[in-house]
Amino acid sequence: MSPRQSGFVEHSKGPPQRKSTPDVHIPGLEPITYADRMHYVPGLAKPVFPPWERGWHDPYHYTGPKNQEMPLYKEKPCYVFHRRTSVLEGVRQALWLTKSKRINGLPSQIVSLAEDPANQVDNQDERVEQAIKHARFWDTTEDRPSKETFCPVLLNDLLHLCRTVQVKHPALGKRMLAEDYTLAAYWNRGEDLFQVRGKNGTLMSSVSPLPAIAGKEEVASTADYVLETFYPIAPTIDLQLTHVYQEKTHTGFKEGYPYPHAHTVFHLEAKRPFRLFPEQLRAKMIMFAFANALARAQACYGTQPQVLEQPVVVQSVATNGRVFQFIVLQLNTTELEMDTGVKNMVWLEQDLPLYDYAKVRPLIKKKVVEVPAGLAGYQPDTFKKFLALYLHGAV
Repeated sequence: MSPRQSGFVEHSKGPPQRKSTPDVHIPGLEPITYADRMHYVPGLAKPVFPPWERGWHDPYHYTGPKNQEMPLYKEKPCYVFHRRTSVLEGVRQALWLTKSKRINGLPSQIVSLAEDPANQVDNQDERVEQAIKHARFWDTTEDRPSKETFCPVLLNDLLHLCRTVQVKHPALGKRMLAEDYTLAAYWNRGEDLFQVRGKNGTLMSSVSPLPAIAGKEEVASTADYVLETFYPIAPTIDLQLTHVYQEKTHTGFKEGYPYPHAHTVFHLEAKRPFRLFPEQLRAKMIMFAFANALARAQACYGTQPQVLEQPVVVQSVATNGRVFQFIVLQLNTTELEMDTGVKNMVWLEQDLPLYDYAKVRPLIKKKVVEVPAGLAGYQPDTFKKFLALYLHGAV
């Protein structure tokens, strides 16, 4: 049953459409206006003048056409998820939209890579601490740098540190990083049409796809899983509702791109007006990882809904400069319209701190040093999992 038919309340994050007040004309009566007096007069009607035409195109005073007059206007609405969308129900809502089953913790294949000492970087802990100090202390002159400043520096330093193991694993050289690429993916869920589109951070793509995490038997067992609902909240809440859209799926890269397979999507904390809570950030990670996997699956197998012979796996990493979120998504099916049948799978590891404090100056209260200056509380297991996700598919 559609949320519109079941009495759900729908919300839109887009700007509301202006409702024009209909003019009332009474036959035989003409309104008396203050047009001839050239100023406002109480009790007289407001005059209506014909629109003024400049005679030339002024881009600063351009009035766009109405939605109904646009070529891409459709009667059926589409619910859009973009990088600034903050869904109310968070991960639960993202799992319903993507028809996915949640599994806590990372897959065993990635955990084994993290625990293997042979996969670690030389002097790993010391070099990770140097990367943290570079982002928090050495790259700025501020006492407390903003997250928008040190988050990209820390992520680039950690990725550079991961690339140093390419000598042991030459397959790591067959990867590429792309920033601000544009993604588009649409699918039907129930009676509604959904779409993920827009820019979504940094993508690491590879020549070859990631191997499937779950086997065929485990994938088939997901048919017995019942998706969690959140009645009376509509699954479409907080999604942008639009009638002007294009039913198009695109990976963001031209055909023939040598690194066509999405490997890991990296998300950084946005600027303050658009900053998301951790629950909504994890939902964003799931949605964009799903969109990358769906776009790749439809490019390989077509747009016909089906259970995939070879599942598509995409990873996602998000950080605010201190706490990391890890997600692994396996797309098993593109039959997303009904709640029955095979489900997709999402492995989630959340709220893993890389360190506790990084202070340029000590925190002193009542002449007592509560937090000393420098780096404190380094957690080596967090970077081990980060490195394991990077090595996945090349080891």
